[in-house]
Amino acid sequence: MKSLSVIHSAVQPSATLAVNSKFKQMKADGIPVVGFGAGEPDFDTPDNIKEAAIQAIREGQTKYTPTPGTVQLRKAIAFRMKEDLGIEFDYDAIVVSNGAKACLYATMFTLLNPGDEVILPAPFWVSYSEMISMNRGVPVIVQTTEAQDFKITPQQLEDAVTERTKAFVLNNPSNPTGMVYTKEELQALADVCVKHDLYIIADEIYYRLCYDGKKFVSVASLGEEIREHCIVINGASKSYSMTGWRCGFAACGDKRVAKVMTNCLSHAMGNIGAMNQAAMAEAMLGPQDSVDEMRRVFEERRDYLVKRMNAIEGVSCLKPNGAFYVMMNIEKLIGRTLAGRIIRDADDFAMAFLEGGLVAVVSCCAFGAPNYVRWTYATSLETIKEGLDRLEKFLKEN
Repeated sequence: MKSLSVIHSAVQPSATLAVNSKFKQMKADGIPVVGFGAGEPDFDTPDNIKEAAIQAIREGQTKYTPTPGTVQLRKAIAFRMKEDLGIEFDYDAIVVSNGAKACLYATMFTLLNPGDEVILPAPFWVSYSEMISMNRGVPVIVQTTEAQDFKITPQQLEDAVTERTKAFVLNNPSNPTGMVYTKEELQALADVCVKHDLYIIADEIYYRLCYDGKKFVSVASLGEEIREHCIVINGASKSYSMTGWRCGFAACGDKRVAKVMTNCLSHAMGNIGAMNQAAMAEAMLGPQDSVDEMRRVFEERRDYLVKRMNAIEGVSCLKPNGAFYVMMNIEKLIGRTLAGRIIRDADDFAMAFLEGGLVAVVSCCAFGAPNYVRWTYATSLETIKEGLDRLEKFLKEN
């Protein structure tokens, strides 16, 4: 048999594959494991959104639509962006695709030539680096620390720029850290990008989930010149609990990006389901009270999780400002033996905790943070309490 693609054969499987596989097997075997890996809200999709999809099907909206989405949907997205973020995008600068993940991938294949560099602050969502590499780009990873709240500084960004740099990935609020950049921090980073004529790939999928009364600021709202450098990635999955609907979008400051992206998607994927688009339009235009309620519940869970975790000897965490994740610092556990395993990094801890504590968490080794594991609080408070009880017991008994 002839060989497969060298580039795509080098793509790594999901970093959580081993733990997730074992977690599912243990659960299937009747072992009472609890999981904190899911990156999706545990709420149902609001009824008005579901009804919009049902009505669309009844009205015969079951055919092809334009590749970048219906005009109705793209205008609804433009409305929501102006309403929430104060950003003006024409509907033809917006491209809808199969979730924010597909939009990120489409952005990479639209922007990158072989050898182009993309600056990626760590810790980072694991798929960014693979998407860059799959499109023949080079991820340039810039390490941030807990002491700097896991936020890249303007000087770090400046120092990472070379003549091959094409873009900068800005995930705000961040997965996995939950950190949120201030307006002043964004301005300083955007100034570096404009100075070097870099695209800003602004993944803002968690923008509605900010806590402590903090108002989210989109980098694209900081001025026309900055907006023109931005591709804003967003969607309905997190804010409206629509992960399975696969509704994401890219809003492009430069309409050339939207045109090329649409052309490529027309050959690669085509449009997302017409009824899903009707549901997403309702999410954008309909009542927003479900989002506010979900955010309130997440904030309550976050507060409990952070307080309890920081009271457990051997581990700690920062208090995240957004999203629904906590990064647990396990540096004090490195070198210890837990559940028969020597803990050298987060991979070892995650497997030991699953086997010995019956709790599944996400190792952040592949996120660029080998001394941390990620917990989600997109699960019930009862589950969070049980998971932390098991953590405390696991560390005391090992």
